Amino acid sequence: MRFLILFFILFLTSISFGQIVFENIKHDFGDLEAYSDRFVDIVVTNNGPKKEYLLSVKKPFDVVYLVNGQFIEKDSSLIVRLQVNPKVKGKFSYDIDIYTSDKDLPTKIKLTGNLKDLSVDNSTAFTACPDFSSRPGGKKANQFDLTVVTIDKQTKQPLSKSEVTMIQNGQPIWALETDKVGKIKEESTLGLSYFYATHLGYFPAELGAYVNFQRNYIVLELEMKPEEIVPVPIVNDPVAVIDPPIEEELTPVQVEEQLQEQLSEEIPTVQSHEIPVQLAELDKENFSDEYFKPVNVVFVLDVSASMNQGEKLELMKYSLLQLTSMLRPQDKIGIVTYATETQILLAPTSGANKDQITEEVANLKANGMTAGGAGIKLGYKEALKVLFPDGANQIIVITDGAFNRNSDDYKKYIKKYSKKGITMSVVGIKNKEVDEKEMKEAAELGGGRYVPIFKLGDAQNNLKQEIRLNSFKK
Repeated sequence: MRFLILFFILFLTSISFGQIVFENIKHDFGDLEAYSDRFVDIVVTNNGPKKEYLLSVKKPFDVVYLVNGQFIEKDSSLIVRLQVNPKVKGKFSYDIDIYTSDKDLPTKIKLTGNLKDLSVDNSTAFTACPDFSSRPGGKKANQFDLTVVTIDKQTKQPLSKSEVTMIQNGQPIWALETDKVGKIKEESTLGLSYFYATHLGYFPAELGAYVNFQRNYIVLELEMKPEEIVPVPIVNDPVAVIDPPIEEELTPVQVEEQLQEQLSEEIPTVQSHEIPVQLAELDKENFSDEYFKPVNVVFVLDVSASMNQGEKLELMKYSLLQLTSMLRPQDKIGIVTYATETQILLAPTSGANKDQITEEVANLKANGMTAGGAGIKLGYKEALKVLFPDGANQIIVITDGAFNRNSDDYKKYIKKYSKKGITMSVVGIKNKEVDEKEMKEAAELGGGRYVPIFKLGDAQNNLKQEIRLNSFKK
């Protein structure tokens, strides 16, 4: 009897649930601004032995939908795109019933979120459901449509004609201008990314974030300069309503040059050490043999889990690649990483091998605990392999915090090797103020300096200037 009851239950279950599977039946949009995309794609898969049909969609008035087909062959899928159009600010919750041919009862979908602001002109621009050329998911597994928005920090109004650069793995990927509603929509690849935005009359804004097909909306808030007056476009001017010409896509070199020009106008974070007058009088890009000794530098990089937070890893990569572009063939660079364990990522190699150096830096990943003391020891050993008697020998620790955790004897190594002519500097990547004192003490013990990197302008400039300062022929 027990087996008969179990069989009966399984039979009813198969009738009730059918062969069509919905990828998800709940979606929370979170906080939505007036300019936010507000649609979600739900993948519907037919796991049954025969063709099935999507029969109908019962929905509230404030929800619109689009499907990319009506029938589903066996072992295939279709997409139901649902868009919410709440008319008032605040939290919302919508229930949608989707009927399919494999069962009598509908599959219930719940959409929730919080609308923080309505569109400025109360328009119905978001009423229509976007077609399938707009995708929260991409054509490939690691590609998706990324939307970047620039807004005024105080008024929250979109800013058109903002220049935005996206950086991944320390290298600029694209530089684009926001459209008339302050948006850029561009295909992207998942991963840690860094965004840098400028706008006439505003301070630059920058943000680091991990982006993927679910986290595909970036908002950059720019603060207006108090001394600037931003011209207001005249709406009645017929020239103003004409769509601007399509911009030509910039090459990677042009993107980098444009970003360099923008960053050159920024003031780097103030550093406490003095710069010799003769060095200050040189062009800051000058790294000629006439003024600078050969360099033997080993970087000791913190790749513990804390470096994965937002901007830190990307700022480190960008600063290292900026330095790489400056190195000469006679210069040597090595890389040691530390987290739970230490590792030689790059044995001392010539500055001429820029592609090899760039590849190693771009592939850096952060994970694990912090063991900075062991990294420092290994860094000194690598620096000794190519010691330049008449050159600048240096190790540089790059970290976001207390690099000496669980390391009681690292100071002995610093003293020992500073006597051999190897200096040590410490670069702080968005480090907390409480860690700065210890960083400065360690750098002073090693005969070097504490170098702060808190923004992209610092990453573009400060590490290069530390190398120039240490190798300058006084």
